[in-house]
Amino acid sequence: MDLVLIESLGVDTVIGVYDWERTITQRLVLDLALATDIRPAAADDDIALTLDYADISERIEAFAAAHDFALVETFAERLADTLREEFAIAWLRLTVRKPGAVPAAAAVGVQIERGARPGAA
Repeated sequence: MDLVLIESLGVDTVIGVYDWERTITQRLVLDLALATDIRPAAADDDIALTLDYADISERIEAFAAAHDFALVETFAERLADTLREEFAIAWLRLTVRKPGAVPAAAAVGVQIERGARPGAA
């Protein structure tokens, strides 16, 4: 199994459970590991044969701009579903961090894995 990585992707969205959070956008920072077989793309040097991290990043930015959720957990779950469906991703690991949400922590957030990890028994 090969992984396409997107690290520290910053997106702005409405996120939070408090009333004041519902009136502003806040920054989330995402890390993704996306399972794919890079050999066909590498053999032909063809972006069409792999997961295009630029296209995926743009889709994540559009998703964040178009949605508002109370929970980071909901954001992560819905985004994972969207990416797996639209880009035919069999397995992914998604970390969503919310910097500054807890003053004593650099960030808080969630990490989820969805799908069947290729090669796992």
